Amino acid sequence: MLTQPNQVWQVDLTYVRVRQGFVDLACVLDSFTREIVGWAMSRCIDAALAVKALNNALAARCPAPSLLHHYDQGSGYASRVYVDLLRKAGLIPSMSRKGNPYDNARRESFYKTLKTEEVDLQDYLDFDDAQRHIRHFIGQLYNRKCLHSSLGDVPPAEFATRYHCA
Repeated sequence: MLTQPNQVWQVDLTYVRVRQGFVDLACVLDSFTREIVGWAMSRCIDAALAVKALNNALAARCPAPSLLHHYDQGSGYASRVYVDLLRKAGLIPSMSRKGNPYDNARRESFYKTLKTEEVDLQDYLDFDDAQRHIRHFIGQLYNRKCLHSSLGDVPPAEFATRYHCA
């Protein structure tokens, strides 16, 4: 059972449509607070995207070495460079079972919210336009205003402050 922030992080990639095709988004979600603690976008899906999102989360939260880092079987997360970064940071890797989305239900819920309340309502001109809108959605709307019944009907960032983790 989770009792505080930075015990378990869930990560994954998704795509975002722009006029020229697609861009990729990697997010790091704190399982306890539901807060997106790190994210990155790229024009191509590769290990560098996953590494950038993780580095952003590490810089923002400085978690203890015992943090469980849960990811799926995607090549970016299974890459040597990514696993080496996890080990260097002292994080405990945890990989999803094949074909089981329930392992990352909280992260999947965030992506559903992102797509429903932001991505599906936009016609992004290009990478920069998508990145600007998604930065605003994550930083100003989802983390700071999106109420979660599982958090006592407060947004993730507010819930995190109760644990001195903002």
